Amino acid sequence: MIARLMLLLCLSSLLGGCTEEQQNRLNRLGVTWLEGNYRVTYADGEHVKSWEVRDGKVTSEPEKGYYFFWVKEGKKSYYVQTPIARTYIEEIP
Repeated sequence: MIARLMLLLCLSSLLGGCTEEQQNRLNRLGVTWLEGNYRVTYADGEHVKSWEVRDGKVTSEPEKGYYFFWVKEGKKSYYVQTPIARTYIEEIP
């Protein structure tokens, strides 16, 4: 918990001197290696689909324009890949 707080403090101090595009890139990279609980939402017009990632991570591949992650539903795990431009990620408790 303390390590995560220190990391967030460091990142927030770095973000103050960055352009918006640089902040977006750093945010995408941060999601790559922070493990936790996330709600990932893909929204394209009227179509909206959400997944919950529990005790896992969401990895970004900015060069290809995708996030990818594993979702558990029941006893099965599913690999999901969504476009970065239409995906929203929220940290949840």
